[in-house]
Amino acid sequence: MKYRPSRRARRIAIATVVVLALAGMNGPALYEFASEKYHHYEINKPEYKAENGHWDVVDVPDKYRINTIHAALLHTGKVLLVAGSGNDAANFKAKSFRTVLWDPEKNTFKNIPTPTDLFCSGHTQLPDGKLLVAGGTQRYETLKGDVKKAGGLMIVYNEDPDAPRTFPAGTRFTGKENGKTFASKDPIVVPRAKKTKDPATGKVTVTHSEARVYVEALKDGRKYSTGAQDNYRIEGLTGADARNFYGIAQKLSFDKKDFQGIKDSFEFDPVAERYIRLDPMNEARWYPTLTALQDGKVLSTSGLDEIGQVVPGKQEIFDPKTKKWTYLPKQRFFPTYPALFLTDQGRIFYTGSNAGYGPADVGRTPGLWDLKTNKFQAIPGMSDPKILETSMSVLLPPAQEQRYMVLGGGGVGEDPSATDKRRLVDLHAPSPRFKDGPPLYAKARYPSSVILPDDTVLTTNGSGDYRGRSASNILKAELYDPKANTSRPVADPLVGRNYHSGALLLPDGRVMTFGSDSLFADKDNTKPGVFQQQIDLYTPPYLFHGSRPELTDPGPKKTVALGGKATFRSPDASAIKKMRLMRPGSFTHVTNVEQRSIALNFTTTKDGVTVTLPDDPSLVPPGWYMLTAVDGKGTPSKAVWVKVPPAKKAG
Repeated sequence: MKYRPSRRARRIAIATVVVLALAGMNGPALYEFASEKYHHYEINKPEYKAENGHWDVVDVPDKYRINTIHAALLHTGKVLLVAGSGNDAANFKAKSFRTVLWDPEKNTFKNIPTPTDLFCSGHTQLPDGKLLVAGGTQRYETLKGDVKKAGGLMIVYNEDPDAPRTFPAGTRFTGKENGKTFASKDPIVVPRAKKTKDPATGKVTVTHSEARVYVEALKDGRKYSTGAQDNYRIEGLTGADARNFYGIAQKLSFDKKDFQGIKDSFEFDPVAERYIRLDPMNEARWYPTLTALQDGKVLSTSGLDEIGQVVPGKQEIFDPKTKKWTYLPKQRFFPTYPALFLTDQGRIFYTGSNAGYGPADVGRTPGLWDLKTNKFQAIPGMSDPKILETSMSVLLPPAQEQRYMVLGGGGVGEDPSATDKRRLVDLHAPSPRFKDGPPLYAKARYPSSVILPDDTVLTTNGSGDYRGRSASNILKAELYDPKANTSRPVADPLVGRNYHSGALLLPDGRVMTFGSDSLFADKDNTKPGVFQQQIDLYTPPYLFHGSRPELTDPGPKKTVALGGKATFRSPDASAIKKMRLMRPGSFTHVTNVEQRSIALNFTTTKDGVTVTLPDDPSLVPPGWYMLTAVDGKGTPSKAVWVKVPPAKKAG
């Protein structure tokens, strides 16, 4: 009997022929489609998630999408997302400044009125739970060739010991020799001159004071530039005032004009959900680092000033009690956004990480800085020391061990070089010295690292070149175990993230990633980049290991003093192996000197756990913390918020 295929078999055969024919014509596209489908299947398998974790995209409504430059976790559990002008000159010109408050638990958003351009400010947690935000943008850079008006620095002098003077924006200065007139772009206050009397001779000496302001020619054109130093009279002054107040400027030219900073400072109140204006800093700062100190005060360091130069070593302290800023008595120079950590001896550790601006040969050596004496102890051993810019620095968990990690980095400015070095240093060693650990997943600028409750460190993304140039974004992530000094790859991030990106630990144990500001959108560097507004959530492997321990506060949010004890409920108390006190992060420009994880001593009962805080304020600076219980599988509880007040006698 002759075999005749069934109707179903004939359909399958015909479909197969059609598919094969299409595959011949569209093989690469079909292969890519199939590969993508298979990848999606693989990364969603339970066993894959338990080993590598999982990424999800946050659903952000269009009206809340911003160029997130800064992000800080608040003690309400919400995240403050700050763009300011968002590295968009059109927004700056229109005074369109943005801040959005995000509730990760409910995935709700709120637009927050933003008082000024907080783009490239500094921020840190205050003891009462407010966020201190200081500095920002006064003007955008103008590249050489785009400068239309000659301009530069004018130093304004005052020789009158009895009278300070305020000069408004638009004050005109005319050169005595060149006869050319320039106008100030901002108001300026010139302090009174200093008068001293020699007790032996009775002779009185007057020393002039000075202030700096950026000035521009009144009209476009190269004929209005100058080439040498000149004295400048101030329009409108006569008699003694004209003699006592004057300006001096070097060449006023068409050189590239860098970004300029502002002196403004604010508190963001997480409860009222609004900015509160404070007294301004003494120095304008763009790209500053704010470091919380053991007594609750805040150190403000570096930044570009009001005329676009790196603040020349003048650091200042904010006192949250008086709301005032005061200079440190002695100066020390750092490049912008230096990674400055409070150590357990009250000194400041500079890891060498920085971002953005400053000479290549000044202020880049890692070391320990004593704020009281201004002494600086250099720490040797840093590998690839000339490509530390845009590297990531982390105080490894637990913080008591005072071990630090510096990851990746690139050359100064737009230098294309990058490194995959992982440098480690133990500050408790007799002679601290950096040593290399296992390499990072790639040579990377701008990697983002987050301390997790299980004492591992998640690092994601970065790019192999300046601002992702030449399509160099890195779609990789790793978990590093400081105890074993080993790292392993985990689930790949969903999008590339380089300049203006970052990551934060959330109270539920997940990690958010944000931002990215690629210079170009293609490998050939011909298409301008578009800011990455997508926010992603990484769920670490420990949240796919079954049930997690519970931890609850039986009353209102607790305040626990240094050295004090506090008890929390937990039906899983017998399973708890670690208790960690974690400071909420505040991240921008590869810089998060806030995050730290402190190991706590604890005892358990059948249904609770009692923790004891360390008594060292430099290990546990005052403020709000996330308290997390971790079981034997490394699975953390959701965090409970705890407030640690300033020590009665902070060192």
